[in-house]
Amino acid sequence: MLFNSYTFIVFFIVVLILHNLPFSWKTKKINLLLASYIFYAVWNPPFILLLWLSTIVDYFVGKALYKQENKYKKKLFLVVSLIGNLGMLCFFKYGGFILENFTHLVNALGANFHPAKPNIILPAGISFYTFTTLCYTIDMYKKESKPVESLLDFSLFVTFFPHLVAGPIVRPPQLVPQFATPRKANAQQLTQGLFLLSLGLFMKVFLADGMLSGPANTVFGAEDPLKTIDAWAGVLAFSGQIFFDFAGYSSCAIGAALCLGFVLPQNFLFPYAAIGFTDFWRRWHITLSSWLRDYLYIPLGGNRHGTFKTYRNLMITMLLGGLWHGANWTFVVWGALHGLYLWFEKAYRDMRKVKAVNIFPEINKKMVEGAFPVEMGHPKSLSNFLLAMGTFFLVNVTWVFFRSPNFGAAWQMLHSMFVQIPKSTAVLSYLEIIEVSTIMLALVIAHWLMRNTMVLKVAEKMPWWLLGLVWSGMLILIALSQNASSSFIYFQF
Repeated sequence: MLFNSYTFIVFFIVVLILHNLPFSWKTKKINLLLASYIFYAVWNPPFILLLWLSTIVDYFVGKALYKQENKYKKKLFLVVSLIGNLGMLCFFKYGGFILENFTHLVNALGANFHPAKPNIILPAGISFYTFTTLCYTIDMYKKESKPVESLLDFSLFVTFFPHLVAGPIVRPPQLVPQFATPRKANAQQLTQGLFLLSLGLFMKVFLADGMLSGPANTVFGAEDPLKTIDAWAGVLAFSGQIFFDFAGYSSCAIGAALCLGFVLPQNFLFPYAAIGFTDFWRRWHITLSSWLRDYLYIPLGGNRHGTFKTYRNLMITMLLGGLWHGANWTFVVWGALHGLYLWFEKAYRDMRKVKAVNIFPEINKKMVEGAFPVEMGHPKSLSNFLLAMGTFFLVNVTWVFFRSPNFGAAWQMLHSMFVQIPKSTAVLSYLEIIEVSTIMLALVIAHWLMRNTMVLKVAEKMPWWLLGLVWSGMLILIALSQNASSSFIYFQF
């Protein structure tokens, strides 16, 4: 079920009504769990079996891991969980990719191997709920938190519909304690939740789909070399599209949960105002970057074993982070470019003997709970703004590989961006170029002005009439653009 659908509106109204009726807390949690399964079953009902399997296995394995004192048995239980979760992820998401590359390899060695192409359907959100359950079993192995006693609470933690399909990636301490006592949104939470839901839909329906997806699809779908201005307009359009699409989903998820009285972690903090790539990964897909830090980068050794291993661990983390996004070598290159950017940033800091923050910085507890700290360590100076624009420029280069279907298309796009090609093709109208330029200029300025605050804090300071006008305008534009809307980009991951 899509947030940007009339079906979801009806579904959510029913869920809100049931959640606010005078039922027992256990009954309300059962209602939420059933609603979450219905929400997921709209895509493909049989895939609920995967959710059940992952939930049941990790619930009992997690308990066994926490209680087990024999280190060999503990490792065995952990391996069972890893094989179960990563095995499903590898089969459904990377099965075709692995087979394709294996075929190329054996044929290059002289074999004549041409297997039938597998017909594997990717379950919606499998990357997200796999990481959610994995962090639980790993935490149980390390005894970093206590096991969830109730199967109902654990099932709801895994399948809670706002975060189920595309995050934020939640951890047990962030959500499970909220199931312990009855929760119902107060008037302020309900208002804030509905505002975030409206904002997220506006970002997705009007901006991402209605204004930017058309130019991005036209440019990246072109077969011939493009004029430089068209190439850059298309790349900028996708840069805005993916932000509005994914940050829009996260806003909808956080808003829907808040309407029910639950708090989900922040996932975006104005990333196009980032000063450097350490700062970028503080602000872009925060729950994924913190997951990679805690469950991959640090276990690999982090920065504790010398410069060479720090750089190695950093690159491995970014390569796997890229591959997490999709079964294509272009995503690996996207991750490698971010790894290289972080390498150069770290080398520069080391050369200048600047005390660097962690590459994957600690996510402040208040930030996770919604109270964003006033400063992130970078004042709003002209030099920092120029550094932010340099970071934004390099981020756009990486989006070429993220969006392109193959390396040939990516190289052609980069060539069009940086070289004036004779007899190149113009595929965008002047109006489309102006629209993209205006939206992206406004987006970058808004990110810079709001880099040290949050949307809800800005909304709270608005006069009621101005907030009403802004909110009404968003709702009108959502309604007018609804026919142009599509599924969220990150559903395919």
